[in-house]
Amino acid sequence: CARCHDHKFDPIPTKDYYSLYGVFASCNEPNDKPLLGASAMPPQFAEYEAEKKKREDELTRFRAEKETEVLTKVRGQVGDYLLVLHDAAEGDEDKKEGLIRQRKLEPALVRHYQRAVKSWSGQPNPVFAPWFAFAPLSATNFAGRAEAVVTDLARAKEATNQINPVVAKLFADGAPPASLKEVAERYNKLFAEVDKEWRAARTNSPVPKSLTDPNREALRQVLYGDGSPITALDSGELHRLMDTPAQQKLRALKRKIDETDATHPGAPPRAMALLDNATPVKPRVFKRGNANNPGDEVPRQFLEVVAGPNRQPFAQGSGRLELARAIVDKRNPLTARVFVNRVWMYHFGVPLVRTPSDFGTRTDPPTHPELLDYLAARFMAEGWSIKKLHKLMMLSAAYQQGSEDNAKSAKVDPANQLLWKMNRRRLDFEALRDTLLAVAGKIDFTDGGRGVDLTTEPFTTRRTVYGFVERQNLPGLFRTFDFASPDATSPQRYATTVPQQALYLMNSPFVVQQAKNLLERPEIRAQSADEPKLRTLYQLAYQRGPEADEIKLARAFLQAQTAASTPAIEPPAWEYGYGEFDEAGKRVRNFHPLPHFNGYAWQGGTNLPDAKLGWVILNADGGHVGNDLNHAAIRRWRAPCDGVIRITGELNHPSEQGDGVRARVVSSRRGELGQWIAQHQSVPVTLDRVEVKRGDVLDFVTDCRASVAFDSFHWAPAIKLISPEDKSAPDQPRA
Repeated sequence: CARCHDHKFDPIPTKDYYSLYGVFASCNEPNDKPLLGASAMPPQFAEYEAEKKKREDELTRFRAEKETEVLTKVRGQVGDYLLVLHDAAEGDEDKKEGLIRQRKLEPALVRHYQRAVKSWSGQPNPVFAPWFAFAPLSATNFAGRAEAVVTDLARAKEATNQINPVVAKLFADGAPPASLKEVAERYNKLFAEVDKEWRAARTNSPVPKSLTDPNREALRQVLYGDGSPITALDSGELHRLMDTPAQQKLRALKRKIDETDATHPGAPPRAMALLDNATPVKPRVFKRGNANNPGDEVPRQFLEVVAGPNRQPFAQGSGRLELARAIVDKRNPLTARVFVNRVWMYHFGVPLVRTPSDFGTRTDPPTHPELLDYLAARFMAEGWSIKKLHKLMMLSAAYQQGSEDNAKSAKVDPANQLLWKMNRRRLDFEALRDTLLAVAGKIDFTDGGRGVDLTTEPFTTRRTVYGFVERQNLPGLFRTFDFASPDATSPQRYATTVPQQALYLMNSPFVVQQAKNLLERPEIRAQSADEPKLRTLYQLAYQRGPEADEIKLARAFLQAQTAASTPAIEPPAWEYGYGEFDEAGKRVRNFHPLPHFNGYAWQGGTNLPDAKLGWVILNADGGHVGNDLNHAAIRRWRAPCDGVIRITGELNHPSEQGDGVRARVVSSRRGELGQWIAQHQSVPVTLDRVEVKRGDVLDFVTDCRASVAFDSFHWAPAIKLISPEDKSAPDQPRA
């Protein structure tokens, strides 16, 4: 709040906000972060360095190319920046900002020109003397008055030689300018020509140090000299001058470098660090939070509400160390209380102050103020030891309460503010996943290391705290289980109950895998009968034996599952597999079902490509063909009744590379019914009338052509019964 205005309720003025801002603005994050530990570099360190240099070179080339484009553009806009400063009344910042946005100019460059114009107007300037002569003219009858100015400029040039001849020629030749905007356009054109001339000259060898004509060199100095507004642009200001696609690509290239540091196995372990700038920033208040509208200068210092009216500005570098000491000063009433309140919240589920990140005047008071003070005082007295703080809370009678309800207590204190019981709490995502791994006997307790992907197969068994989190692309699994947004401060997580949570626990390949791992544990496999297995299962999962009702439920469940697992009389309508099309016999031979389902597609194994079956993969919408004609991707459909069907669909080869894919529809009775080829496009796959008998097989075969590269495809054939032999059968699609 205090970034834009004094806080409306709490005693935090805007000046205090920018005092703290100045501390961090006086620091920088080093490009080469310090190494962690003294261990040897990883074996792939050379590969990491080569990959990182490749990506850094790509970023450097692209940035240089775009900066050249931007600078070339602004060097041809000198007149535009002079004009916007003229059109905006002195001191009218709102009007100036509006004109800058309207004319698509860069505010930082406007500020640089503003300083330069003051310098140029304070003394005779041969380059801009005509501008300062035309600028005072009224827009009314500008052309008539400009003619007299042109005459005066010509006399001044001849008499005193105080006007650059190249600039004088702009106005001596042809008609006088009809408006100040035309004067600006003539300056734009002249400076663009000078810049083009200089860039052409720099292609020569050796590279010249200046233009040969001293009058044109004077113009070049306006663009390239030490006092030029354009050379005053820093890298951040240049970045803002680029168009949106260029900025997006720059960020993408920078992310690729960061990904190399974060994910490459050869990247050395480094620490996040800040360094003080050589010269600390003297912060100014940004009026209404606008960095382009600076106000009064403020010292770098701590909050007055905590430090008191006699506080002293920070004097050591950026002030970070002094700020840290002020935060943990025993006279600061906030830090220890905020910290113990957070720890209490983690242990009891509900904090003593209901808003963990806000101890201001508008919040609810603590439910137990004396307890909060006691915990904070003891925490500081024991050297800020978090370990001792945990021990104090967890050995307390309050923490060791049971969670059973008590009608009498609930009537007096329904919200449990007096802690007459322990609140029931849900596991967060990290604890939930780690519990599944621990019960399955697969959790990896290895300390340290890089972040790992938690969402793709083969699933890692590392603890969830080591899960890789990409702030801009948080996996849906994390959001489903209320993982805190990594883009914002989150004092406590929200707790939602949504269907996706139950669906994940019922259908997720990871959960299914852990269930299988649990049953494969030696303690369970060693038991020969169901009931001992059940008792061992409960002991592993709940650290207790099953009750009589639970044993009864388990037996009923096992009986139901045994009945459900009895093979069905009817085979499934669809099968997903691979095989070979026999060109001579026009039939499919050697059809084999694909053995592994990963939750959305059938494939050869856990990893792709599979060691035996290669890249073949199939789902309801499409997939990828195998590495050769012996491993064509085949959907097999078995007719449930006699009749005439219609087959429709579209074969799509989405890649712009490769030689496409071939699709066939093959009948077990009639052989090949049709063949289609798609290459970088979509083609319709239609068979209007196909007669089938109950039990007939139709194979939807997709295979490679000459090349086995880029062979992903989309094909979702639809089958509709259009003329059943049994007239009572419904006329409807069958899937």
